[in-house]
Amino acid sequence: MSTLLRRNIGFLICLAAAAVCAGIIWFALPHDREVKSLGIFLFKLVPFIFAAEALARLDVAFFQRIKAVRVLVPVAFMVYFLYFVPKIFFYAEDHPNLYYHILTLTPMIILSFVLAFRLGGGDAGTSRRLSYALLLIMLSGAEDLAYLTVNTFAPPYDKIPAVWDWASHMTVFLGHPASKYEAFAFIAVHLVLAALALFAPAAWFAKLNPWRRNTGTATAEAGTVEREPAQV
Repeated sequence: MSTLLRRNIGFLICLAAAAVCAGIIWFALPHDREVKSLGIFLFKLVPFIFAAEALARLDVAFFQRIKAVRVLVPVAFMVYFLYFVPKIFFYAEDHPNLYYHILTLTPMIILSFVLAFRLGGGDAGTSRRLSYALLLIMLSGAEDLAYLTVNTFAPPYDKIPAVWDWASHMTVFLGHPASKYEAFAFIAVHLVLAALALFAPAAWFAKLNPWRRNTGTATAEAGTVEREPAQV
């Protein structure tokens, strides 16, 4: 048992930290649709980062041996289907509450995808790539642009606005409401970063990982093999 605990200490610490931070955000902070400050915005990303790191450090062999996928994936689905779906239907006419629940649901869906990948034997490096790339897509503002383009609006609302004053996550970064072209640039930068997270050589990220061992580590991407205990 002590060996099992040592192998999973990083997973357990990250999981506990994710739960604590998520609890603070959900129970202590107001459920605002608008991003009030850059500090609050960044703090609200902390549970996702800890959860993504927990999944990357998950002891795949142990969880496969106890067939945890039969419990954890259904539980993840039930959180979505038995909590968020009823809330979404309940708040359908209350847009601010609906919006906040969707914002909370989307990272959970990302982590559920990564959990399923990881429990299926996926490597730690690709788990991180998927987690952070999908988060960057979520934060990019691409959904705002999609909202304006995939829906049909009556004139004069059928044009992309010159100023995106509702996109508060852009405002806190830029210091002012984004113009249309600033919003396009903001989206493009995030999508490029997402592509780099997915496809950049693993060596680019090696120096960013303080837990990486100096010897004998490789990545299980592009056909090579990663040593799971190293959790690169």
